[in-house]
Amino acid sequence: MFKLNNNSHIIVIVSVITGISLLGDSMLYITLPIYLEDVGLDSIWQVGILLSINRFIRLPFSPIVGWIYSKISLKTGLMIAILLGSFTTLGYGVFNGFLAWIILRALWGIAWSFFRIGGLSIVATAAEENNGKSIGLYNGIYRLGSLIGMLAGGLLVPILGIDLVSIIFGCLTLIGLPLILLFINGQSPSQVEVKGKETKTEKRPFIQRLQKKYLMIIFTGFCITMLFQGIFTSTLSPVIENHYGEIIYLFGTAVSVTFFSGVLQSARWVWEPFLGVRFGHWSDGAKGRMPILILTLTITSLIFWTISMDLPLFLFITNTFLVLIAATSLTTVVDAIALDFSKKTNEVSVSFLTSYSIAQDFGASIGPFISFMLIELENGFSYIYFGSSVLFFVLALLWFISSNGSFKQSPII
Repeated sequence: MFKLNNNSHIIVIVSVITGISLLGDSMLYITLPIYLEDVGLDSIWQVGILLSINRFIRLPFSPIVGWIYSKISLKTGLMIAILLGSFTTLGYGVFNGFLAWIILRALWGIAWSFFRIGGLSIVATAAEENNGKSIGLYNGIYRLGSLIGMLAGGLLVPILGIDLVSIIFGCLTLIGLPLILLFINGQSPSQVEVKGKETKTEKRPFIQRLQKKYLMIIFTGFCITMLFQGIFTSTLSPVIENHYGEIIYLFGTAVSVTFFSGVLQSARWVWEPFLGVRFGHWSDGAKGRMPILILTLTITSLIFWTISMDLPLFLFITNTFLVLIAATSLTTVVDAIALDFSKKTNEVSVSFLTSYSIAQDFGASIGPFISFMLIELENGFSYIYFGSSVLFFVLALLWFISSNGSFKQSPII
């Protein structure tokens, strides 16, 4: 199917291309709430909309992108994504004002639809029986782009300004084009069969059983992205500023709140390539995905709400790291469950992966919007994080009930 000799190589190449494209987007979550006036904004609610609109725009466009992938090659789709991604990131440094940024963020949303649906389809076709390990590798590598974007953005924006940093990141995004031309030459996802799956005569009753889990997977994907990518990522900088001020004193050194928030969140992307693969590998084992999924959801429900509390700085950092480790585990395992579901027919179900991506987009888009509305209320941070903890516990309970109280195999396998 691909020119590369090993299926894992194509996953690595696409992950690297995707990671480079994320530089500008990830930088905004750290810097935009603090430097909103530098890009022509005048209210925090505008920041919430801008951090959400790229995901809202994917709701109507993801089905279109899924259909386009049935007509074009992976190579063409990724080239479209990179060109759009580069243009939008460059635009952050050129255009100012709320309306201009609405357009730019919407275009980035379309670009990410090409990246996300194409990437999940690649993993589904190349993973064979190791969905957990493969999705951990894919997620871990491309999220290194978020590591660089958050860390470099938090460090450089106070020095160089958001305009110049955006232009630099936009130029770097174009590095993905020669990588595509050199290494990728693939079929559209809908043309790829999954070997060893059920025959057509076996397919109908099997799929009827799987449909009972469809909404559960979609709802979980929505909640995980809303809580981590939407709420936690977009509010961590304001939470830290609220607790400790604009300047953080750490080991006798004064650092900006944006840099400190960037360091904390970037830590996840440091361990993601290793822990993501490890969590995925564990979930591929004989005990299945349920033990790690339910246990992680339960633990997260106990610690997530503490982020809104006025804790000593060391304890706040510790709890933040625990939340980020949980994000790695849950994202990997839930994505693996989605791939399990998508591969239960003779062909990779691009339609299901598209639906799953839409649910994730909706969750990630509504998270910042809700957060920045609630922040303005008295005790707004407490409402946000305590409510999130309750939702984590509800998810753990639902999956436990769904598995009939069993911690053995994933209920959809």
